[in-house]
Amino acid sequence: MPMSPLAILHPSPLDGPYLSLIIFLPIIGAFLLFLIRSDEMSRWLALIILSLTFLVSLPLYSAFQPELPGFQFVENHVWIRQLGLSYLLGVDGISLPLVLLTTFLGPSTVLCSWRYINKRVREFMACLLLTQGILTGVFVALDLVLFYFFWEAMLIPMFLIIAIWGGPRRMYAAIKFVLYTLGGSIFLLLAIVGLYIHGGTFSYPALLGLDLAPRWEFWLFLAFLVGFAVKIPMVPLHTWLPAAHVEAPTAGSVILASVLLKMGTYGLLRFNLTLTPAASVSLAPVLIVLSVAAILYGGLLSLAQQDIKKLIAYSSVAHMGFVTLGIGVLNMQGFQGAMLQMLNHGLTTGGLFLLVGMLYERTHSRELADNAGLARLMPGFVFFLGLFSLSSLAFPGTASFVGEFLCLSGAFSHSLRLGAWVIPGALLAAAYMFRMFIKLTWGRGGDPALARDIGLRELASLLPLAILVIVFGLYPAPLLKIMNPALESISARLHGQTVMDLSAFIGQALPPGFLN
Repeated sequence: MPMSPLAILHPSPLDGPYLSLIIFLPIIGAFLLFLIRSDEMSRWLALIILSLTFLVSLPLYSAFQPELPGFQFVENHVWIRQLGLSYLLGVDGISLPLVLLTTFLGPSTVLCSWRYINKRVREFMACLLLTQGILTGVFVALDLVLFYFFWEAMLIPMFLIIAIWGGPRRMYAAIKFVLYTLGGSIFLLLAIVGLYIHGGTFSYPALLGLDLAPRWEFWLFLAFLVGFAVKIPMVPLHTWLPAAHVEAPTAGSVILASVLLKMGTYGLLRFNLTLTPAASVSLAPVLIVLSVAAILYGGLLSLAQQDIKKLIAYSSVAHMGFVTLGIGVLNMQGFQGAMLQMLNHGLTTGGLFLLVGMLYERTHSRELADNAGLARLMPGFVFFLGLFSLSSLAFPGTASFVGEFLCLSGAFSHSLRLGAWVIPGALLAAAYMFRMFIKLTWGRGGDPALARDIGLRELASLLPLAILVIVFGLYPAPLLKIMNPALESISARLHGQTVMDLSAFIGQALPPGFLN
């Protein structure tokens, strides 16, 4: 079998192990924080380290060559030879934008916590640093055991962020988050073990050449799907998300919405579509049905919320439904829309959670009624609220419009009936975002004495996100240039796969005589 373009490995054109540096710089910084006693110095050190990490990640963008197939900036070192384990890292057009999103948002998570977190500051900043380093590892690991290690390690700092610095029901939310994630991770581990049994290696590039029987593809696809669906989260495995968002501190909500949810959709693209292509084609209708359910159900729940954080949390269920829909329709418009929507959702929803955190610092309430009537009192705040709200509902000229438009285009290309089912979800987004914006801006019931406009520190956390929301809304070409070759390789891998009748496919997947 000829080598797939997805499997080609290119060494780094840059001097030094850049991917390892981006992973371990924040992790080393987390341990350095314990040499510091001052809370103020802990904040500054965390900000400096995460800003430096972002600067270090920028050469990856400038040196990346989209026309090269496969993975770039590869680092490959034998880890445990007897088991075929390697410290194997690399990025392509799918993972590089997510790495840059992760490092870009790091400084904002520190800035939004500067005054919000006033107890055990050093430990909190250490958890932020650990989370960023581990999340980066998830997106660049090309050895399945290494990937699983980063996937599971992320639970520890995220659990601590929610359980120690969260709201009144923080332990409930943290435990629910961990239990759901661990439950999904069991299926992910089973899939990895199954691939090793058949392929004799944990190397993702090597496994791309594996030819699996339909029965095994079916079970591996489902195991990966359950593991990733919990993280996305897909309906009906979504109930941990609103609880975690509501109880998490602002930085925790930003990380959850902007980066952590993308682990699941990244997994669908990286593993399901490439390692189990025949099952992906045959079971795509299941993914599409779950996506439409998430879009409609998440939108209706958002429309019913009075708690601003819950509203934005449920909107994430709907927005991630568009991402999985774009993946499920299995065409280039859908793939492009899914990738853009992942990035744009990270910027837009991250900005909205930053704004909610700023309101909570002032009024100590997340209820719409308690934060109403801000137009005359906080014009700077309302400007950013309006921009991120318009982007969230996919208004033309904002970042989310391009991604959602491509997802809808992919849906209509797949089926006119499917496109008709999805349109109400887009209308619901306009309804719940306009309802929130109008209430907060011109409503009655807020306390003017508590309102003060955003300061320089808050402006510094919001402005970079706002600039990219506008830039990518008007000019997404740089992102598409990076993504398209990798997405075309996935599309080519799926092309020509036999589409089986679902019942026939399940019949092949089950052991002989199972249904007798």
